[in-house]
Amino acid sequence: MERNILKALLLCPLFKGFTSEEIQHYMANVPYRLVRLDKKDIFTLTGEPSHHVDIVILGALNAKMFVSSGKSVRMTEKTSGSILAPAYIFSSDQSAPVTYEATKPTTLLRMSPATLRHLMNTNEQILMNFIQLVSNACGFLIKKVHMLTLHTVREKVAIFLLEEATRYNSDTFTLTRSRQEIADLFAIQKFSLQRSLKEFDNEGIISLNGKNIEILNKSALLAYTE
Repeated sequence: MERNILKALLLCPLFKGFTSEEIQHYMANVPYRLVRLDKKDIFTLTGEPSHHVDIVILGALNAKMFVSSGKSVRMTEKTSGSILAPAYIFSSDQSAPVTYEATKPTTLLRMSPATLRHLMNTNEQILMNFIQLVSNACGFLIKKVHMLTLHTVREKVAIFLLEEATRYNSDTFTLTRSRQEIADLFAIQKFSLQRSLKEFDNEGIISLNGKNIEILNKSALLAYTE
């Protein structure tokens, strides 16, 4: 097995707890093929039939959902080891739930649902890993819907800042996404995001310097999440 494929599968939740040797053993006779995309290629469109299991080996894809106004909401980014739309693989409605666009040259490992089912029948741990993966995906979607529909702009920005602090394990961090990309995460206008950040800065809740942010009053941000 190619090194980059094995490296990605070690990151894949499907093989959580498996060694390199174990992954190679279970994948030895598994039929799959590689799908390659260029930057900005559209991999799937929302509503298109989706009959495959696709795992990101190299590169990255943005998952976007479009609303009636034509505006897109960035749902998540799929990077090495990620499975695309795991909750839909065995769904009776196998239409793609989101549009996937490659943000850089990307390689996917593609197998059939029948092949994945065979892997799960072969090893109970793979089955349990898949069940946990689907459960986590459902939990993520519930939180995303809650975020998009039930929070004000300031609440969304406060939650985002707290999540970034958790991700970096620090109250001081540098944003890696553009203002537009962050706004797309929450289906808000870019100027609304900028205004909220500036308001938090003026109120002494954060210190804002370009992409560099320091949280000065975490309890004030936490109050927006209650």
